[in-house]
Amino acid sequence: MKDVQNAADERGIAIQKVGVSDVHLPFFIKTKNGSLQSVLANIKLTVDLPQEYKGTHMSRFIEILSQWSQKPVSGHEMEQILADTLNRLDAKSAFLQIKFKYFIEKTAPVSGLKSMLDLDCSFSAKLTRGYPLDFIMGVQVPFTSLCPCSKEISQYGAHNQRGLMKVKLKHAPKKFIWIEDLATLMEAQGSCPVFPLLKREDEKYVTELAYENPKFVEDILRDLVLALRELKNIKWFEIECENYESIHNHSAYASHVEFVER
Repeated sequence: MKDVQNAADERGIAIQKVGVSDVHLPFFIKTKNGSLQSVLANIKLTVDLPQEYKGTHMSRFIEILSQWSQKPVSGHEMEQILADTLNRLDAKSAFLQIKFKYFIEKTAPVSGLKSMLDLDCSFSAKLTRGYPLDFIMGVQVPFTSLCPCSKEISQYGAHNQRGLMKVKLKHAPKKFIWIEDLATLMEAQGSCPVFPLLKREDEKYVTELAYENPKFVEDILRDLVLALRELKNIKWFEIECENYESIHNHSAYASHVEFVER
């Protein structure tokens, strides 16, 4: 059977990334307590394509991913997936991105009731022959913020809103930070954490906690920068903070990128 994709291409254009995206498969993510959490993963897997080749073998990407859909996945396993991809596609570099919902248990501050908070997370990795794995973890955490200006100028009350922190970071070689630990660090920088389940006594507590801890989006971002700098295993991070304003039809936004020097 004629293999058209292996035909020569004469346009002289090498492609940096070609492969499959928006692939949905069940994956297992390792948790801090040693168990596995089953997640629905949205996956992108690509390789580079030299200018002399017309196309790549799309079916091989799905074959590779399907073999890993029932195995635990973290940075080490992603390196194995990418190494397999390099070999089977005869490529120089390969890229893998896995986006998924990850659930952490939250305990209401007064009633003690437990519930599950969903976080949007991602693992991204690139492997190039002759170079170490380039791995990035991403975690998004919701938070409550209360406006310091509103509290200062108002006779009573202050406007607050829900916000979202987004952190991407690179670990030092052979180091790792758990999603649970990073999420705890992140939500501590807002005026108050977000809880899926609150009873009346819990609602009173979080309302008053936020009121006693007012923060602009700039405050939250700067506090998060300081907290991330304290992590010994971090080489680089990128932060975005966004407040979904309750008294405006727009959001307040701040971002920061930093290489951490040791």
